Amino acid sequence: MIALSTGGWALAYLGLRLDDGAAFIDRALTLSPSLASAWMFSGWTRIFIGEHDTAIKHFAESMRMSPLDPLIVAAQSGTAFAHLLARRYDEASSWAEKAFRDHPNYFFASVACACTRALTGRLEDARLVLARVREINPTLRISNLRDLEPLRRPEDLATWVDGMRKAGLPE
Repeated sequence: MIALSTGGWALAYLGLRLDDGAAFIDRALTLSPSLASAWMFSGWTRIFIGEHDTAIKHFAESMRMSPLDPLIVAAQSGTAFAHLLARRYDEASSWAEKAFRDHPNYFFASVACACTRALTGRLEDARLVLARVREINPTLRISNLRDLEPLRRPEDLATWVDGMRKAGLPE
């Protein structure tokens, strides 16, 4: 089931075949519903598709099953990002702050934190975190955000761009 869920994730994220990738991950979860990593892969794939509430539930299941997983930050950051794209900025900020506090070198925790701080009006704090983002990835720009996450819905990309622009990410 690990191969099936990881293959589904690769198909969705790298192959940009979101529905096919989700189907493979769903199959893995049907066959092995206790596979925490598959729930996490499903969460991220659901974000890409635009199913944010489902993503949040899948991340919660992943964290419940493996609360000491060293990669729990991926589920925490994903939860923050799903709330962000659903425009629940305070909830997104809470998750992003935890992920960033516990894992300041994890790129997407930093991105989620900078974005949510900006969208909750804490612009100076957002710029401080954005400096960390730029240390990790100095080539990141508004113009290449789309290359990081294959978001299907234009409104999701627009929300993310808005937050990163407010945080001070260059065009």
